[in-house]
Amino acid sequence: MNLSAFPRRRYTAGATPIEKLERLTAALGGPDIYIKRDDLLGLAAGGNKTRKLEFLMADALSQGADTVITCGAVQSNHCRLTLAAAAKEGLRCQLVLEQRVPGSYHPEASGNNFLFHLMGVEALHVVEGGSDVAGKMQEVAAQLAAQGRRPYVIPGGGSNEIGALGYVACAQETAAQLFDMGIDIDGVVLTSGSAGTHAGFLTGFVGQNIPIPVTGIGINRKKQAQTDAVHALCQKLSQKLGLKAPAEREAVVVVDDYIGEGYSRPTAGMIEAVKLLARTEAILLDPVYTGKAMAGLIDLVRKGHFAHAKSLLFLHTGGAPALYAYTDEFWGD
Repeated sequence: MNLSAFPRRRYTAGATPIEKLERLTAALGGPDIYIKRDDLLGLAAGGNKTRKLEFLMADALSQGADTVITCGAVQSNHCRLTLAAAAKEGLRCQLVLEQRVPGSYHPEASGNNFLFHLMGVEALHVVEGGSDVAGKMQEVAAQLAAQGRRPYVIPGGGSNEIGALGYVACAQETAAQLFDMGIDIDGVVLTSGSAGTHAGFLTGFVGQNIPIPVTGIGINRKKQAQTDAVHALCQKLSQKLGLKAPAEREAVVVVDDYIGEGYSRPTAGMIEAVKLLARTEAILLDPVYTGKAMAGLIDLVRKGHFAHAKSLLFLHTGGAPALYAYTDEFWGD
């Protein structure tokens, strides 16, 4: 895979670290657990979307864009980081925010919402849950184009075949680190949401002939729908990369048992996982993505799902600023 063939902006100096979670491993009594710290990526407070934006912003700049438009939930990490990348590049940014939980948008909320304003978002367009968000972004783009502006639309989560290149690069980076560290892992666990991280990382392993299973903990869709979304993006990404053998559908592993009542809605498992990581490893997870993904890993370890494994790698995709919009969930010890 020749990723050098694709334009890229760099927002992070060097590789993000891989650490062994000694105290969490002891607390669970299961396989050795390592963590890939993509929460330490560059731009405002980091997170997995930074890797995707390295390729998406390079594409936007190559097209002469002066404004980027994207969408997400009201506390979207992707929106935060897209705005951060736009600020870094001297572009304007407009965001379409979807109230996936009715009444969840509060103009003066903390967390990522505060950061939208701190970093100078040009406009926020708030729509109700279930709206045609993609259509709304195109409407905003058309209005800007009519004014002589040059808008560039980034899909939710940055999850298309351009953005997913960032996690092909991450898979390459991770494989090199594990080799240098002398660590032989038996599986990777990550969040599976808009599909770009899951599809990119899996395609990166497949493209390197690395037969290590990648398990995605779903945070929004049921298993079949999420599997379809990840596999479809794997196919597009493999075509873009010129891979002769893309990931088979059977290689797309999705677990949907930890979504709870729905996207962004807290669960007891998530709250336990966030507290446990904070109190054993001083690592912050977020309540929407990594908290539920870690809750899934913890529960699967406890149930013996990984009894065959000696070592697992958890991909920390960031998102901690959203914690500050969920503080009420964590005060009751």
